[in-house]
Amino acid sequence: MITADRKLRVGVIFGGRSGEHAVSLESARSVLHALDSTRYDVVQIGITEDGAWVTGENVLVILASDNPNKRIAELTPVTILPDPSRRGLYAIQRGDEHILHHLADLDVVFPVLHGTYGEDGTLQGLLEMADMAYVGAGVLGSAVGMDKSVFKDVMRANQIPVVDWMVFTRKEIENEIEEVMERIRSLGSYPLFVKPANLGSSVGITKCVSRGDLVEGLLEAARYDRRVLVEVGLNAREIEVSVLGNEEPQVSVPGEILPSQEFYSYAAKYLNGTSDLLIPAPLPRETTQLVQELAIKAYKAIDCGGMARVDFLLEKDAPIHAQADGLYLNEVNTIPGFTEISMYPKLWEASGLRYPALLDKLIELALERKMERDKTERRFHGSS
Repeated sequence: MITADRKLRVGVIFGGRSGEHAVSLESARSVLHALDSTRYDVVQIGITEDGAWVTGENVLVILASDNPNKRIAELTPVTILPDPSRRGLYAIQRGDEHILHHLADLDVVFPVLHGTYGEDGTLQGLLEMADMAYVGAGVLGSAVGMDKSVFKDVMRANQIPVVDWMVFTRKEIENEIEEVMERIRSLGSYPLFVKPANLGSSVGITKCVSRGDLVEGLLEAARYDRRVLVEVGLNAREIEVSVLGNEEPQVSVPGEILPSQEFYSYAAKYLNGTSDLLIPAPLPRETTQLVQELAIKAYKAIDCGGMARVDFLLEKDAPIHAQADGLYLNEVNTIPGFTEISMYPKLWEASGLRYPALLDKLIELALERKMERDKTERRFHGSS
């Protein structure tokens, strides 16, 4: 039971078996540094690139080292069981037989996992089965927010504008590349963007300006997902807003990204740090209001919770007015970046909510969502 006279024990999970492993470690570094030690007992839970769960005092340091496999034995193997009668973090004692023993209760789990097996609903499903409170969107919001093609279908069904797209399987790309290329022709002229359907942080994304680029981009994206998205490229400004809340979400001021490269690539986001961020974005009041309204509408449409960063594309040559032609919703990131240069916390800071207070609010929302889930009847006894 959670009481006001003790600190909350928060399990921060980071790393993960995805192409965004390194980004997750950087986000976790910021979160761990900012969590208030007078309010929280923090348990670091790392997931290696091979998918092993570990804990210990130096998890982040070891996973971020040049050769983490050499030091992994210093850490304790752990797991969370999908069994609400055995809630918490369990250590795996290795020997002739693997034995589980209870290591720690967790009041809240804070996933700082980007991409597959962390942001796509799979971890959320485990935590739901374990009956644990956790920060961020649930299974549905996470899964729909992650899959770029399904997400666009949901947006169109809710009259939210998105750019035209097609989706292909890895098998089609490997075995029927000429047919795939022919179908893509109907999307229009170059440039086109090719993306893994289920990944973020600009991993595996290619801007294609020729047939050769397109073939290479399809093969590159197929390395990271079995489904690949191809969408129309726009000469557009990149506008982002942050959303926070459960049933009554709030939205931040918008920001604008000025990429240092042709588009907001992985390197521009995380490696060279040279892209500029304009906060607030220089937009007319009517456009700002429309961006914020559409962000909330999209957030609710996928049943998001806790947090999300909502990204828009605004055509540079489009007329700007209240019903802005040329404004398209690009994606919703349900576990946005939390590094010191990430847009999500920066937008909230510009809106009056500083980083530590933002983390406090996210934990509060996680407990609130858990209380709401607990109201749901799990047994049906039939009519009397």
